[in-house]
Amino acid sequence: MSEVSVKVEGVSLAYRMARDRAGSMKEFAINLAKRQVVYDNLWALDEVSFDVSRGEVFGVVGPNGAGKSTLMKVIAGVLPPTSGRVRVWGHVSPMIALGGGMNPDLTGRENIVMFGTLLGRAPSDMRKRIGPIAEWAELTEFLDAPLRSYSTGMGSRLGFAVATDVKPEVLLIDEVLAVGDANFKRKSSERIEELMSGGTTVVLVSHSLDSVRTMAHRVLWIDHGHCKMIGDAETVVDAYEASV
Repeated sequence: MSEVSVKVEGVSLAYRMARDRAGSMKEFAINLAKRQVVYDNLWALDEVSFDVSRGEVFGVVGPNGAGKSTLMKVIAGVLPPTSGRVRVWGHVSPMIALGGGMNPDLTGRENIVMFGTLLGRAPSDMRKRIGPIAEWAELTEFLDAPLRSYSTGMGSRLGFAVATDVKPEVLLIDEVLAVGDANFKRKSSERIEELMSGGTTVVLVSHSLDSVRTMAHRVLWIDHGHCKMIGDAETVVDAYEASV
């Protein structure tokens, strides 16, 4: 049996939604104090289970609102499951919302250190990597400018460069196969392919079915939080494509 890198066991996650929407924050606070707020559970994931072997590329497909991004956040440790358990062996690099962990008031230089630290790397190591990261992201001349002055593409490039600077054991990719202009898309695609071919375990979420069919070994089809089908990439992607 292949060595397991990611193990998801009966994972369910519910978001609590207030049944009656208050007209204002004051009204909500009063209702909350009186214990008159009634909540309903919105189940984003319901008893999802699967294993990912070390070095495997595991795809996740499904319609919008199926629970794909929620699943990725649970694997990354951003969201705790309501029930069930997730175990990951090795360093995880989540590419879920590039730039989402950065501060617009800090400079590019400061954000490299902070974002890398959030990904579990030592601040001293990140300070040594500032130059190479900025050069690869083609942002060297903007290092000392605040992030709020960056365009959306520039911020994504910086986040991508930090997330992929060190080879992780587990790489989570949520709709971020390439960012930036044509030249940078080529660079970022090559870096992802390099990680994939170098033994990194990859969990890939994408609406690009051709990309999933080409890259993934196995695929999970998720719908309304339920695991609808899991198997080899060709079979599952064909079944999902036929359904839509």
